[in-house]
Amino acid sequence: MFSLFGTLAILIGVGSAGTLLVQSIRAAMTDDAAAEADLRPAAVALFGSGIAAMVVLELALIFDDFTVSYVADNHSVTTPFPFNIATAWAALEGSIVLWCLVLGAFTWFVYRSYEASRDRLGAGALAVMALVALFFFALMVTVSNPFETCIEAGARSCVASSPIPLVGADAPADGNGPNALLQNHILMAVHPPLLYVGYIGLTVPFAFAMSALAIGLPGTEWLRRSKRWTTIAWSFLTLGIVLGGWWAYEVLSWGGYWAWDPVENASFMPWLLATAFIHSATVQQRRSMLQAWNFVLVIGAFALTILGTFLTRSGTIVSVHSFTQSAIGPVLLGFLAFVLVGSFTLFAIRAPLVAQPSRMDSLSSREGALLYNNLMLTVYAFVVLVGTVYPMILEAFNGDLVRVGPPFYNRLAVPISFALLLGMGIGPVMPWRVARPELVWKRIHLPIQIALATGAAVIIFTTEVSLVVVTIILAVFLIAVSTRHLLSQASNAAQIKGTATTTEVRRMFSLDPGYWGGQVSHAGVALIAIGIASASLLSANTQVTMEPGDSVEFAGYTLTYETPFTRTEPQRTVTGATIIAERDGEFVTELRPRQNVYPNFAQPVGTPEIYETLGGDLYVTLRRLNSEGIVVDLDTSPMMWLVWLGGLVTVGGGLISARARRTRTRNEAAAHV
Repeated sequence: MFSLFGTLAILIGVGSAGTLLVQSIRAAMTDDAAAEADLRPAAVALFGSGIAAMVVLELALIFDDFTVSYVADNHSVTTPFPFNIATAWAALEGSIVLWCLVLGAFTWFVYRSYEASRDRLGAGALAVMALVALFFFALMVTVSNPFETCIEAGARSCVASSPIPLVGADAPADGNGPNALLQNHILMAVHPPLLYVGYIGLTVPFAFAMSALAIGLPGTEWLRRSKRWTTIAWSFLTLGIVLGGWWAYEVLSWGGYWAWDPVENASFMPWLLATAFIHSATVQQRRSMLQAWNFVLVIGAFALTILGTFLTRSGTIVSVHSFTQSAIGPVLLGFLAFVLVGSFTLFAIRAPLVAQPSRMDSLSSREGALLYNNLMLTVYAFVVLVGTVYPMILEAFNGDLVRVGPPFYNRLAVPISFALLLGMGIGPVMPWRVARPELVWKRIHLPIQIALATGAAVIIFTTEVSLVVVTIILAVFLIAVSTRHLLSQASNAAQIKGTATTTEVRRMFSLDPGYWGGQVSHAGVALIAIGIASASLLSANTQVTMEPGDSVEFAGYTLTYETPFTRTEPQRTVTGATIIAERDGEFVTELRPRQNVYPNFAQPVGTPEIYETLGGDLYVTLRRLNSEGIVVDLDTSPMMWLVWLGGLVTVGGGLISARARRTRTRNEAAAHV
């Protein structure tokens, strides 16, 4: 029954997406509002079909309906809450359902904005959204159907399935359950949906950009209409990346949070271009510059989300994120080619319209600094793209297996990151058009002193005086510049008005949340940079073998192995070791690193034990356990908490920016100059 209802939902999705596409194109081709079709029924049906498909899939999982092949292959009666819910997006077909649901929601929001204006730009954007939705709903009807009926059961899976919902079913008594890695930590339930909101949200600025090109409407209106959704998408993408790193740190037992995995890169690349687009859009709105560049950026960001979907779900890349081999790979590549060829062809046709006569008055200006940061972000994205796709291309042409690892990325990413931190520090306090040196110096000389003093203190208290010190100096400079600028303006306004400085700070945030939210995000990036540099360059690690009763000294702790333990849980068997941590003879904590064995997965999943402090984490990973003793890896990650705090601050800044009003007076826009 669930197969029938689910199939009906996706068929309605295909029909409503096709209807919305045709009606929106007609609406975009006429200026006569009375002649326009009512787009509301199709938009509602599109969103509703996405909701219905997800609800049916969730119900099939909750009620253990193994006649649905997706449930048989990815679920088990022992899968606990909330992992039974999260199984809906743990594999290929379910992730497409989630994609369609989120895309339906964004399409509905775009329709709501269209209702207020009922103009050609909004109708064209709806047409693009509907076209993308039609593709993904069609995927579910063809190569990625989550509601196929199991017609031949295996021991704990579905051997053969049929897309016909009313065919005779042959269901197994139980299923495999989700991949072991995906049911080993609660972050799996939230990381993918957040990432998808970020991915799919970038469809909105792409849709408005293509609509503006198609109807020949250059200028800033498409930026204004899509700005809020771009910022929201960027914020969710940022949060998804941060939580993904946190998940890796908590689950993957190697002490890290970012390995330049190709699928990690797949989320990072559109984030970089989206970041560049947000900044360059400000230049276009304020100075009528970089219009053509903004179209290129938004096309590139959306195309990279499709590439990311291909890398994640096609099985082409061997990764902790890729759990499937499917015919969807060539289809996604075909759609990516269609997006690139179609978008850039339209861009080339409209090139005379988007060419801007405006020239930059001086590179020493706010727009010059934003252009500099744009170039750095784009180069960064290009480096990551080359490192990600080069091995795939090489293997496709001559069969050679080449791995591009962290040394390649780090060698190029570190100097680019330093350049970005410097630009982020100076750029926001530079005036538009031309920046007088004395004004810039007035705004940065105190932050420079604070940053250099902090760097000197770091040199005194640590033996690592290279990249850590450089990172801290640049990061502290960035934070100090923004803080000094905020307090200086608030203090001046408070003196003039006779109000409190804190009152003026709140007023400044309310008058220009876009600018000050950006400064909060910049501060978050600075905290992340300090955390990454400290955890990477100041860490210590060793591997030790211990028998019961043995003690070792590590990073100021005395670690004593007490006893092994084993416990049986409904979905797994947990084996581990109890280790007592002491400092100066005083009990600190009990550590229980473990390995989890799931019945349908031969490889055990190691789960580290982490003792977190402000100074740094003690990270203990169980490598081997037997009757004679244990082998454990011991690691420290100094200032690791700054990575997570910085990520949340960055997201918070994005959400503040998303509150920016769609229109501002000239005085409000200039409040921070």
